[in-house]
Amino acid sequence: MTKRILFISSTRVGDAILSTGLLDHLIGENPDARITVACGPAAANLFETTPNLERIIVLNKMAFSMHWPMLLAACIGRYWDILVDLRNSPMYYMLAAGKRRRMGKSRDGIHRIRQLAEVIGLADAPPAPRLWINGKHVEAAQRHIPDGTPVLAVGPTANWRAKTWSVGRFAELIERLCAADGILPGARVAVLGRDDERPMALGLIDAIPEQRRIDLVGKLDLLDAFACLKRCAFYVGNDSGLMHLAAASGIPTLGLFGPSMAKHYAPWGPLCDAAQTSVPFEKIFPPEFDHRNTDTLMDSLSVDTAEEAARNLWKRAVEAGKGLS
Repeated sequence: MTKRILFISSTRVGDAILSTGLLDHLIGENPDARITVACGPAAANLFETTPNLERIIVLNKMAFSMHWPMLLAACIGRYWDILVDLRNSPMYYMLAAGKRRRMGKSRDGIHRIRQLAEVIGLADAPPAPRLWINGKHVEAAQRHIPDGTPVLAVGPTANWRAKTWSVGRFAELIERLCAADGILPGARVAVLGRDDERPMALGLIDAIPEQRRIDLVGKLDLLDAFACLKRCAFYVGNDSGLMHLAAASGIPTLGLFGPSMAKHYAPWGPLCDAAQTSVPFEKIFPPEFDHRNTDTLMDSLSVDTAEEAARNLWKRAVEAGKGLS
């Protein structure tokens, strides 16, 4: 009889990306199983090309947590051979299932990837995030980023303003990295972000010379963005879902951190690193902090620090045979 797996993932894009390593491992262990994924609307596109996908259940958050009864109604009529609940929802107890797995409590100093891997007993060898694309995504990426000079990808946005490095510093870093003595001399620059983040990104877009600029803000879904990132040589950006998308694509990825914890959410992979503000996380928040209206808290991350981190990461990539010769 065909196995069925219910995978309840995250609402947030970044957490959903980080969870895909678990899903990939489950698929590898159960190659004929039919997969149902439940996740938030922002993350749903990530799972559209999952192997053996039977259904994506989009969980739109509802008042009084009514999204959980909706999920129960969608899932209660069948037996699940494996139930993985990364939301610690009532589904863990209410659905008929064989093997049940759920998230434990967060612990200081543990990266989110390792915490997720603990769900299936692989904390010491956590599976890396894995996304699936098809020819349609590859063709879209070739249209948006045609063959030519190398491309530096940049993610200047984040889900709250306090995590965003200033446009001026991004522009200066890009200039240094693309200079004659930079890591990518004369590179094209691709700017990525969601459509609703365009006002946040517009200053940087305008600062990049038109002949080298690839403006992709608001023009891609997540899997098209993933395919585009695979065509880039290097990524630098704020802590965001886009940063995790870049890391999953396998390109050298530098995340910029301040009011979020790199030890928990740094980009994951052998060619990933994080540059942190000089003011530590524990001291960075002002009194009366409100993520909805607090301006950037990233000012103690200098361009010099970010450039040094980028150069060191690029050196590692070249030594690993993953950079340009």
